[in-house]
Amino acid sequence: MTQPQQTGPDQLAFQQYRTLLFSVAYRLLGTAADAEDVVQDAWLKWSAADRSQVADPKAYLTRIVSNLAMERLRSTRHQRETYVGPWLPEPILTGPDTSDGVAAADSVSMALLVVLETLSPLERAVFVLKEVFAFSYVEIAEAVERSETAVRQAAHRARGHVQARRPRFTADRARQREVTERFFAATTGGDINTLMELLSPDVTLWTDGGGKVRQALKPVVGLETVARWFAGLGTVTYQGIEPGHMRAELTWINGGPGVVFRGPDRVVATLTFDFDPEGRISTIHNVANPDKLHAVADGARHESLWPPSGIPVSARARCRSTARAQVEADAAG
Repeated sequence: MTQPQQTGPDQLAFQQYRTLLFSVAYRLLGTAADAEDVVQDAWLKWSAADRSQVADPKAYLTRIVSNLAMERLRSTRHQRETYVGPWLPEPILTGPDTSDGVAAADSVSMALLVVLETLSPLERAVFVLKEVFAFSYVEIAEAVERSETAVRQAAHRARGHVQARRPRFTADRARQREVTERFFAATTGGDINTLMELLSPDVTLWTDGGGKVRQALKPVVGLETVARWFAGLGTVTYQGIEPGHMRAELTWINGGPGVVFRGPDRVVATLTFDFDPEGRISTIHNVANPDKLHAVADGARHESLWPPSGIPVSARARCRSTARAQVEADAAG
């Protein structure tokens, strides 16, 4: 993104909220490239606006980004519906989560971003602004240019949809890291027995090659099938890269432990994981479309995506603790 060259109060105001704007845009769009484009467009709109009439720069900029992102979602929906094979979000490198940041880290996880893809653009924007960034319904209504009643209805639909498709349970982050490390060792060593121990019985592997590299066009389902898939990785040539020239490394991707595969001159693929209540791997997301690996290849680490910039810890905690109560209240009335 082109950075403002001046350091006046208007430029500084934009820079103050830039991380927040990217955080919103990425969760709404699922791609770092599109999120950067939206933030750049927001900067152009901010530069051209009569800022003397802007009472709240944060709200004003959030409104710009939310509407630009929703417009882009609508325009790209057909492309995603006709995509070759499963469409997965673009992975980004992140930092290790903290105890306070677990919920926010989960909000940028590959698993949740996949679920958010099934929402309408309005539902997705409302869900992200309310559940992740703790904006009030009044603030969201202004941001998405809808009535407060419409926003509450969209929030209710979105929460129900997300909870139905992504049940929540107490996440043992240390256990997840341990399982990922053991999975990494077993995969690089071809240890199918250990893989069978680490995977859930109904584990599902989603692969995204976008029709540009060889990948499964349908989800790979089942313990033995997925275990054999990964046990054989170190014995086959992939994308012209011999097994001995392929390098794998553990790192942090989308708020959790993940794996990056590299060839001599490029990033080849990433793996991210979702876990069942017993701590076993229930879902694996494998992104190999080269168009979606630029953010990882660039090496930029988005450590400030949580806690969300500008949102007090107390507000995030209040948002998390009241989420279930809000769902029940909406359902009752």
